[in-house]
Amino acid sequence: MKFDVVIAGGGFAGAYCARTLSRAWGPNAGRRVGLIADQNILVFQPMLAEVAGAALSPLSVVNPLREFCGHSNVLRGKIRDIQLEEHRIVLDAGVYTSNISIEFNHLVIALGGIVDLSRVPGMPEHGLILKNVGDALNLRRTLIHRLEEANLANSPDVIRRLLTFVVVGGGYSGVETAGQILDLIADVKALYQNLRSFSSRVVLVHSGPFLLPDIGERLGRYAEEQLRARGLEVRLNSRVTAITATKAVIDNGECIETCCVVSTIGNAPHPLVTSLAKRYSLPQLKGRLVTEPTMQIKGHPNVWSIGDCAAIPVGDQPSCPPTAQYALRQGTQLAKNLERVFLGDELLPFRFTNLGQLASIGHRTAVADVLGFQFSGFLAWWFWRTVYMAKLPGVERKIQVIAAWTLDLFFRRDISLISLDPSQTLPEAHLEQGDFLFHPGDPAGSIYLIKSGTIEVHQGDIVIRKLGIGEVLAEPTWANENGWRYGAVATSPSTVVALNSKVRETLSQFTPAFRQLFQLASTGESSETSSPKP
Repeated sequence: MKFDVVIAGGGFAGAYCARTLSRAWGPNAGRRVGLIADQNILVFQPMLAEVAGAALSPLSVVNPLREFCGHSNVLRGKIRDIQLEEHRIVLDAGVYTSNISIEFNHLVIALGGIVDLSRVPGMPEHGLILKNVGDALNLRRTLIHRLEEANLANSPDVIRRLLTFVVVGGGYSGVETAGQILDLIADVKALYQNLRSFSSRVVLVHSGPFLLPDIGERLGRYAEEQLRARGLEVRLNSRVTAITATKAVIDNGECIETCCVVSTIGNAPHPLVTSLAKRYSLPQLKGRLVTEPTMQIKGHPNVWSIGDCAAIPVGDQPSCPPTAQYALRQGTQLAKNLERVFLGDELLPFRFTNLGQLASIGHRTAVADVLGFQFSGFLAWWFWRTVYMAKLPGVERKIQVIAAWTLDLFFRRDISLISLDPSQTLPEAHLEQGDFLFHPGDPAGSIYLIKSGTIEVHQGDIVIRKLGIGEVLAEPTWANENGWRYGAVATSPSTVVALNSKVRETLSQFTPAFRQLFQLASTGESSETSSPKP
């Protein structure tokens, strides 16, 4: 596939760029514009906290990209490599579709950022984040799980620990998440018969002197006052230094007994952006690609960058704030510049003045700074909902959210707990005689343990290995971009257990025996001729 414009990233910036080009080029956009995204939905992130607090359905805050972007060709997959010199992107869409080459004349990099929790010991293992819809659902499920567990616990100390929730970060996401947790617990706790005599705790830890630093001290102090009045414990000028399964340690020596920690900090550059900048010596500013005011990457007239991964100068500022209102306008403006490129017209610099900031703090209360006017309370909350309703893409989604907000005035929040865990953590595959386990060139990412039957490994017509019960089959180079170098076929009815890369890496860390077993399998040695040392 080859496109005039390939947009890498399906967030606000990339989606609005594709949508604007689609409207300009009409049905031809399907052949001219390719949007690559790792999800096939556009997530309205400002409302994720309400999904986590069970105030909104997750389907109310997402839009299918194929509907939103009109005629643009949406390609869902994970980018493996970006080759600027060859004008090519290597895309992996899944187990059966990998190493697909997408060629471009112009490339728009809108990959955003990632969450890096590694700076706080224990946070990657025990911390929860709020980056996408899956994270919001996971947090909602965890909150309800803790209530269910506490309702059955015998020890008062265990109950108090299960009813303690810690939120790290006092910015917009942290304050809105803490407010939603307060509202959820207050709304449903009376339904749990065994918890009525116990108090819950929500603790917000913030490194600054006041909450919501981006909106100003006055409104930040107001938000703190309102949240404290509803029972929130606020730790200012404090940092979480470590997390375990049962506690959070703060730098002042305080140890909070808790089984639920939510981190709203830890934003980091996207690894693809970092590697691309290093390989091609692209200028960076704090991990973001530095562009011209026209959003072109310096020295690369056919490469552009927008959104959170781009440092686009505006006015006297070296870069725009990484917020949604800037991202969607960058996407729209860049689409117009791309139109101008193909028409041979002069490019226009990006210009936009911040309209203001809004933050909901729960309990029908919010703070707002709009065009220099600051206000708070119920009026700000009503304005917050009005603005976000207007910005929410899609009439259907607007109706769903209005209905949910209306019902929220009269009914409790829904605490239905639907398990999303797979029923089988180590998937097994059954093969009949003659069935292929994999073909040469198929994606290689798992190792296989033979549970029953026999598997024959061949290269062309040559049989190179025969494996039986208890033996291991693995690819010599785990990250081999060309996939399996040979084929494997069952010579009798067989069952194999697949260990994916995450399971393999976890087991390898536990003991040298597992690590040596995988190394032996990688070199092609069977367990009959070699066995790992204990």
